[in-house]
Amino acid sequence: MAGSGETTFHGFGLAKVIREQTGSRSLTAHGTLYKALGRLEEFGLLTSRWEDPAAVEGRPRRRLYELTGQGAQVARRSIADKAARPFPRLAPGSA
Repeated sequence: MAGSGETTFHGFGLAKVIREQTGSRSLTAHGTLYKALGRLEEFGLLTSRWEDPAAVEGRPRRRLYELTGQGAQVARRSIADKAARPFPRLAPGSA
């Protein structure tokens, strides 16, 4: 799964990690994630291919996604930017 050190991932697995780590379902709604993955591929940040048919016996075949070198750079920069951002502070009396 992306982010766990593996180089390839499936869209369903990515959706599961997003839901588990953020509790968000907005990106994982029907079709939304796959449209986003398609756009990332168009921008050259991902590549994709159909899984080897021998690996999918008994279930529908799945698409494997992989970050490109440029995609990995963007991901690292995004993670670093997020880590460098201070936590937002609440105004007094707003809690």
